[in-house]
Amino acid sequence: MPQSCPRMDKDKLHTDFEKAVSIVNDYKEPLPADLLLKLYAYYKIANRNFNHPGSKTPLINAFKANALIQAKNIGPEQAMENYIALVHKEIKALQ
Repeated sequence: MPQSCPRMDKDKLHTDFEKAVSIVNDYKEPLPADLLLKLYAYYKIANRNFNHPGSKTPLINAFKANALIQAKNIGPEQAMENYIALVHKEIKALQ
């Protein structure tokens, strides 16, 4: 049985992640805040972007920071996988 190529799997993961991000960006209906916060945290971790949330509203920054804290123990690849799974489960089901 041939082994899968780790690089190919990473390439597919990145491609699938980019497609999932496009689905979210193109989605026109409002999405629940809790879903958006999870997607935000996974996206930031997947992209290794650990800058502070940039909202001018302190409450929004607090919610975003909390979402990041809840997801802090996962790595970038797991964050991509979680993002993709969440998009397929929550957003694709709405389409």
